[in-house]
Amino acid sequence: MGSLGLLPIWGSKPCIMGIDEAGRGPVLGPMVYGCLYCASSYQKTLSTLQFADSKTLKEEKREELFEELKTNESIGWAVDVIDPRDLSAKMLKKNKINLNEISHNSAIGLVRKTLDLGVLLTEVYVDTVGDPEKYRVKLSEIFPAIKFVVAKKADSLYPVVSGASIVAKVTRDRALRDWVLDESAENMQRNFGSGYPGDPETKAWLDNHKHAVFGFPTLVRFSWGTCNAYSKDNVDVVWEADADEDESNGRASKRQVKLTDIGFTGVKRKSEDIESSGKGRCKFFQARKLELLAQF
Repeated sequence: MGSLGLLPIWGSKPCIMGIDEAGRGPVLGPMVYGCLYCASSYQKTLSTLQFADSKTLKEEKREELFEELKTNESIGWAVDVIDPRDLSAKMLKKNKINLNEISHNSAIGLVRKTLDLGVLLTEVYVDTVGDPEKYRVKLSEIFPAIKFVVAKKADSLYPVVSGASIVAKVTRDRALRDWVLDESAENMQRNFGSGYPGDPETKAWLDNHKHAVFGFPTLVRFSWGTCNAYSKDNVDVVWEADADEDESNGRASKRQVKLTDIGFTGVKRKSEDIESSGKGRCKFFQARKLELLAQF
């Protein structure tokens, strides 16, 4: 998403870029990285467009400014929307990728895409993640021809980063507002609040949308520590392979938990019709239209 497509007529002249993110802290929804770029000669005009740190602007004003910059032919912009499932998968996999590295990779990707378009980036301003100087050195080593300025609160210091902040924030707000829940259970609701861990509405939503076996809906970043408090009642499942390994190592293994032990009814294998209808199956599978596959 963005204006990345054809090289703008001013793109072959020296250009500047600002990069910022939205949604780093919430336990719900995507994290969005946004960038805004323009010709260096446009900087003075850019400072008159009322761009500011998106957190200091009301939603109506952010939306208004975003629509204006989208139609401004002297400005280019782009976003990287990182799905909550991707965030959790990267942070929990064997070779973990922490949130700072995910953020760095997203910013690097935006710079690279803009350069690949043919835009002559000479200066890039970034709202820092982690130590500003270490981040600056990292970016400079990857893109030695570009001057990087990495600073705390860059979105309130540099109009080009303020613009990027608006791009990221509005994109995330719209993504959360228009989010289509993959799960189709009858009790699924959208009153999840702001998505921040301290929001009472978000807390209540998390508590009401947890599942003892399958955890949370895909909207939730289940790798966040916030989710641990809601997981204490989850079913402790011991996989057969793990149990065998424990026995071979002389350790007492826990009894394998069966789905029937926690309310899941078995499926009669004598009739495919019964299976396809979902009769006698857990409502979780019925609501999601999940079927047993006999052949692959």
